[in-house]
Amino acid sequence: MQRDILHIRSVNDYAQYVGAPVLHPLVSVIHYDELTRMRDSLNSYEIYAMFLNDGVLPELTYGTVQYTMPQHTLMCVAPGQIGGKTDTGEIVHACGWALLFDPKLLHDTFLGRQMSRYRFFSYNTSEPLLMTTSERQTLVDCLEHLRTELGTQSDDSHQLHVIASWLSLILEYCLCFYSRQFKLQSSGEHGLLHRLETVLDNYNARGLQLEQGLPTVSYCASQLCLSAGYFGDLIHETTGSTAIRFIHEFVVRRANGLLRAGGSISSTAYDLGFQNPSHFSRVYKKVTGISPSGFS
Repeated sequence: MQRDILHIRSVNDYAQYVGAPVLHPLVSVIHYDELTRMRDSLNSYEIYAMFLNDGVLPELTYGTVQYTMPQHTLMCVAPGQIGGKTDTGEIVHACGWALLFDPKLLHDTFLGRQMSRYRFFSYNTSEPLLMTTSERQTLVDCLEHLRTELGTQSDDSHQLHVIASWLSLILEYCLCFYSRQFKLQSSGEHGLLHRLETVLDNYNARGLQLEQGLPTVSYCASQLCLSAGYFGDLIHETTGSTAIRFIHEFVVRRANGLLRAGGSISSTAYDLGFQNPSHFSRVYKKVTGISPSGFS
């Protein structure tokens, strides 16, 4: 029987669907290469999931977008997301690993308080982690150790701490690997900052600031074909600061040009898309340490 959407309310909803061993009520580690009766599924997640793909997976769905997942990539999803491939009833042979864990495991824990750092759970499908051979092996080693721990069948609360520690290590490795990827991408064709400045120049040249106000992080990210989260992390990796700070610094440089040319604080504020002169003064002082009236 074919299904339109597989609702994954627990880690073992997915494990049982693909025919993988049930190891723990809150965590599942699956090695796809060991499965023999797996079928595709378009999944609605109420858990966290990380998919390490060792093949090429075409015609997948993420939200309303179709995409292909390249070989040796890691894709992460969070509760509330939908992704996968509609079940046609055919048996498929996937290669790689999956790690699934329940948000309940994070309740009132150090790892739970750290989850906001792992922004890659909200990246677009066009922004997977493209791993090197050594990075992939590091991740696989961790998954194998975690699977061994899950197989001990212990109800001891200390085991939960061990499991959470393995999860934390895996997520920290992913941050490190993404950092390496950010550095490569930010220094790519013409450089990320050069391309961002072009976006901001074009925004002003088209007079969009007069209609829409200051350029936003979401707008800049969309012009660079990136999600806001991935874009923000790229900027932070490149500059050590936030994307909105970079945008404000760009706007303040333009403000200095207008002020130098004799423009008033009020006219400069409105020409650059600020809501009012007070808003302009707050942003200007935050960036430069002085008010625009002190500019000379």
